[in-house]
Amino acid sequence: MLENKSCVPCQRGGPPLESGEAHNLIKETPDWEFLDNESKICRKYIFKNFVEAMAFSNKVGEICEAEGHHADITFGWGYCSVLFYTHKIKGLHENDFIMAAKTDAIYNEK
Repeated sequence: MLENKSCVPCQRGGPPLESGEAHNLIKETPDWEFLDNESKICRKYIFKNFVEAMAFSNKVGEICEAEGHHADITFGWGYCSVLFYTHKIKGLHENDFIMAAKTDAIYNEK
C-alpha cells in the first residue's frame, strides 16, 4: 500500500514516471486525476465548512513537511484542493502517489 511507504529523494533532472507506470499507481488513488499532460495529479476534497477545510490543509501540510515532499494546497469555504508533482523532475514520481495516498488517509480519518 502506498500510504505505508515513505518518500525517497530523487535526482534533479531524472526522468519522470512513464505514462504506464503513472496509470498503474493512480489505480491506488482512484479519486485523483491527472493534469497537464499527466505531469501532475490533483484532488478536490469537500468539507462542511471553512474550519474543517483549513484543519485538513494544515494536516496535509504537516505530513508534507515530515515526508519532505510538498503539495500545492488551496482551500476555502467547504473545499481543499491538493496538487502533487515533483518539481525536480518536472513531472510525476512515485513520491507523488505516496503523498496522494497519505492525503486520502487523512481525509478518511474524519
